[in-house]
Amino acid sequence: MKLSVSIISFNEEKNIARTLEAVKGLADEIIVVDSLSTDNTVALAESVGAKVFIEKWKGHIAQKNSALEKCSGEWILALDCDEVVTPELRESIEKVIKGESDFCGYAINRRTFYMGRLLRYSWQPDWKLRFVRKSAAPAWGGYDPHDVLHTGGRISKLSGDLIHYSYKNFADHIQKTVKYAEISAKSYAEKEKKSGFWALLLKPFLVFFKKLIAQRGILDGVPGVMAAFSGAVYVYIKYAFLWELNRNNDKQQ
Repeated sequence: MKLSVSIISFNEEKNIARTLEAVKGLADEIIVVDSLSTDNTVALAESVGAKVFIEKWKGHIAQKNSALEKCSGEWILALDCDEVVTPELRESIEKVIKGESDFCGYAINRRTFYMGRLLRYSWQPDWKLRFVRKSAAPAWGGYDPHDVLHTGGRISKLSGDLIHYSYKNFADHIQKTVKYAEISAKSYAEKEKKSGFWALLLKPFLVFFKKLIAQRGILDGVPGVMAAFSGAVYVYIKYAFLWELNRNNDKQQ
């Protein structure tokens, strides 16, 4: 078996079919670890031959590691349910699988489809290690919900993009911003990271400047401004949550 695709899911019926269709005929095996979806996610995955495992939610990192462990292919392509492999990326993956490679993994650039358009500058570049040899012992780490895939050995890059269909609309974006900021703050607190006056005051402005000016997000027009502003809001809320957690922990000691 050459290629396994690894995915975790929860109520992703609006996304998962598009994601699985893009790897149809490419993957020898599709592993989906679903955390008790109540919609048609499981049925859609099974309809294309995916092996679906139902598991309670353990957090982004633990859930994704569970999916990795179930893969039996020589190579593993790790995807989210809102990510789609482009034809160019598919071709790059096929070349690696059919040929000989000295690398243990490949990073892939992810481009975001946001507010009705594919952004050219905002959130760019966004290289993610997603295509790895199973023999290199890949594992997810980082901070929930911003998991990072690690592997031993040399890493290269692939041509082609992952298209990230991240948010349904601005309301969905804001809701996820608050949700992920809270999860991230809890992960930071568990690792004894601290927040304070200067973090709350300066970090959001630095993020806004980086995304809008340094990364030229302003050239994406209104969606670029929205992306930069949401990034600043995310950082502010994350450090506000973290400050509150720090204070509560200090009171308990």
